Amino acid sequence: MKCISRFESIYHRSPQAVAFCPYRVCPVGAHVDHQYGKVSGFAIDRGIHIAYDTKLNGIVELASLQFPKRAQWHVRDVFETRRGDWADYLRGATIELVRRYPIRNGISGVIEGTLPIGGLSSSAAVTIAFLKALCRVNDLHPAQHELIEMALMAEINYVGVSVGKLDQCCEVYSKKDHLLYLDTLDDSFELIPAAPGVKPWKIGIFFSGLERNLQSSRYNMRVDEVRSAAYALKAYAGMEYGKFRETHLREVPREVYDRFKDRLPETWRRRAEHFYTEFERVERGAAAWRAGDIETYGRISTESGHSSIYNWETGSPELKLLYELIVRQDGVYGGRFSGAGFKGCCMALIDPAYEDSIASAVRRAYIAEFPALADRFLYSGCYSSNGLSL
Repeated sequence: MKCISRFESIYHRSPQAVAFCPYRVCPVGAHVDHQYGKVSGFAIDRGIHIAYDTKLNGIVELASLQFPKRAQWHVRDVFETRRGDWADYLRGATIELVRRYPIRNGISGVIEGTLPIGGLSSSAAVTIAFLKALCRVNDLHPAQHELIEMALMAEINYVGVSVGKLDQCCEVYSKKDHLLYLDTLDDSFELIPAAPGVKPWKIGIFFSGLERNLQSSRYNMRVDEVRSAAYALKAYAGMEYGKFRETHLREVPREVYDRFKDRLPETWRRRAEHFYTEFERVERGAAAWRAGDIETYGRISTESGHSSIYNWETGSPELKLLYELIVRQDGVYGGRFSGAGFKGCCMALIDPAYEDSIASAVRRAYIAEFPALADRFLYSGCYSSNGLSL
């Protein structure tokens, strides 16, 4: 791994260990976790590695192979507000860990991502891998749900992105060849195994060549819009409601939405429409996966992608074209944007026998439309994997 060789060149010794956290994909269940919806997903066999060693003086010193500047802070003296760079997630994670545990040791480390940034929740993966390393050098053993909560709160409280816990849960709880089926209202989940006799499948990742940053995207605006729909629906129905930030669409029954949806501004109605239909798609998708019907599951994933474009209104011209090219290929069961859907990548469930033809056909048509991205477009074939090992 490159992170090991870079660590050795910087510190002139081998690292103590390498922490790893996988990336994730969410075929069905996008844009609903922050409203306590149901979600589904897989961890994949690519992710974030951190080669690290203990620093007894409490200093955290990190370099990234993806970004030029090194970052440094003390575990008990972190900047109170974000600095606007790649290390903000890790500063926030340090604060969350210190709030819960007495820690003294820091780390020196080098971070390596095995795929480009955008759409696979690299932010959650690097945060969780970092927490794993910092816990190890301080002999701490948090439970899985604690690790998820710390990573989530780092992103919400410090970085300032109104995310739910889909990403962290997929990257921690997942199991190879199993679909994670999670209810974010109460954190109950099931790992549904691939059924005997299911058709061969693989996860294809298609990078648009455009990297994204949730801080500068319209992600938070979409969350505010769907929250506004929930707030208005509660008012129309005479339901009790409190603070705006503590309002979620999961608290509003579908029949209330159906009764009052025509009173909502069109933008808010579409956001709510995505939530309720995506909730149903996750349930139908789990049933199809349980039955070994990957073709139906794939079609539901494609429906999810369509709703993300027309109801949630995400997608750059590049990603929209990529989505359309992918889902029309022979051998593709289904697919959608991966992640927030403003830039980044698309994912698809594919028949491995068609992988080469799918990858070449999509690349050829995409580059014909966006030739400036020829050197940055990337296809990567992946498999599902286990989540984080503590």
